[in-house]
Amino acid sequence: MNTQRKLVGLIGANIAKSLSPALHEDAFAAAGIQGHYHLMDLDQLPGRRLEDLLLAARMSGFAGVNVTYPCKEAVLALLDEVSAEARLVGAVNTVTIDRHGRTKGYNTDRVGFRRGFEEAIGRIDGETVLLIGAGGAGRAVAFALLDLGAACVLVHDTDPGRALGLASHLGPNRCRIEVDPAGALGTAAGVVNATPVGMLGLPGNPVPMQAVGRRHWVAEVIYTPLETELIKAARTKGARVVGGAGMCVHQAAEAFRLFTGVAPDIARMHRTFSAAAAVRERALICADGAQTEA
Repeated sequence: MNTQRKLVGLIGANIAKSLSPALHEDAFAAAGIQGHYHLMDLDQLPGRRLEDLLLAARMSGFAGVNVTYPCKEAVLALLDEVSAEARLVGAVNTVTIDRHGRTKGYNTDRVGFRRGFEEAIGRIDGETVLLIGAGGAGRAVAFALLDLGAACVLVHDTDPGRALGLASHLGPNRCRIEVDPAGALGTAAGVVNATPVGMLGLPGNPVPMQAVGRRHWVAEVIYTPLETELIKAARTKGARVVGGAGMCVHQAAEAFRLFTGVAPDIARMHRTFSAAAAVRERALICADGAQTEA
């Protein structure tokens, strides 16, 4: 019998509706591990910084933590060690903590996006792609797009310096800064939103939809809600769409393996995600209805 006990969690902002606890705790149960996944929401812990929460996790015996917006780049400087891939990407979303309290950072977003995209669309060999957002998630997605065969990634960000940093990191033959995303969609085969715009609590759509048509594919890293404004609008335009569910499941599967040494059942994780997402969506609808009646 497996006698492992694991405590893991998530550090980030606006994560109260995250489905990561459901995914990891079901995977713990399937592996016969006594485990708990704890949310550490910066929005709900005023005055607590990333370094405070990481230290608390180390002192409390956590086996590791996931890290999300806005901490994926900042966390690198706080770690004892960073994997070669995470250092190449320039962002960490998974941190393991050994029994001595030493931390090591990994990036599972890259493989998560790649595998989720492959399930939904397939490869994109030779295509030019528009990427909106060059932060921690955007950096991982850029590498994943190149893994998928993209010939060139056109990167747009409201912070020109961040876009320049990513473009310089990947090199001019693989990545260029794009100041006119609408114009870029004239030649690009698809677009990815790698910003937090569109998630619950931060409504909006950063993609110029007037330039999106049936020939495009449109991908999203956000899965809260499952149907962002971008995905809804792209579907009405006849574009192929890829929501954030696949990326969420696959990055979680790889993180779980790093935390426990156990490779989880991907099909089961997909089913767990779908069930948990359905419960969450019903709760959101009920909450909206109650507010409307009030």
